[in-house]
Amino acid sequence: MLITQLKSKETIVSLVDGKKVFVINCQGCKEVHFPEKEAEEFQKELAEVGNVTGIITTDYICNPENMKLRLQKHRSAIDAADVVLVFSCGVGVQTIAEYLEDKKVCAACDTYPLPGFQGVTPLEYDCDQCGECYLNITGGICPITACSKSLVNGPCGGTKNGKCEVDSEMECGWERIYRRLAQLGRLEELKCPVKIRNYATDDEVSKQTENC
Repeated sequence: MLITQLKSKETIVSLVDGKKVFVINCQGCKEVHFPEKEAEEFQKELAEVGNVTGIITTDYICNPENMKLRLQKHRSAIDAADVVLVFSCGVGVQTIAEYLEDKKVCAACDTYPLPGFQGVTPLEYDCDQCGECYLNITGGICPITACSKSLVNGPCGGTKNGKCEVDSEMECGWERIYRRLAQLGRLEELKCPVKIRNYATDDEVSKQTENC
């Protein structure tokens, strides 16, 4: 199993402050815990400010065909937004970011592992349940799973012609990130280094939630 936990309120506000926002909630499959009440409370506050163009709540946004049909119904509200804020696990955020490649898509949650059965997705997207989601920095492309070495500060010296040195059939994750940020006009964000990773986070959350 895995658990999604809201990022700090300050972090989420910093992502949407002064911007028009479209919100997507994925209540997930049975293998995912979703902080429904906390998400609803926060979204009510956003709506009161008046900068929310729309809110949808669904499940299995990691299913591209199903998700596309749902989003098509809300395309005008999505187009009116500056940011699409996704409350889901990392797989859902990556699916939305790939489909809405011309939009800034942000993760409102971090994803943590829990002991037990893990859900299986047939998609190319993967979430390492690392507890510190970097998708907001990297254009919705996960550097942990898209890079064979899980590098978080840029590509290694072995990438060649856009391909990974570990797997020559695999695109370099950081080249993909660069192209996505360039498309969104967000290359300036690469000047801000990713903070040093706190690997203790995963173990601490797992211990806290073992008896849930």
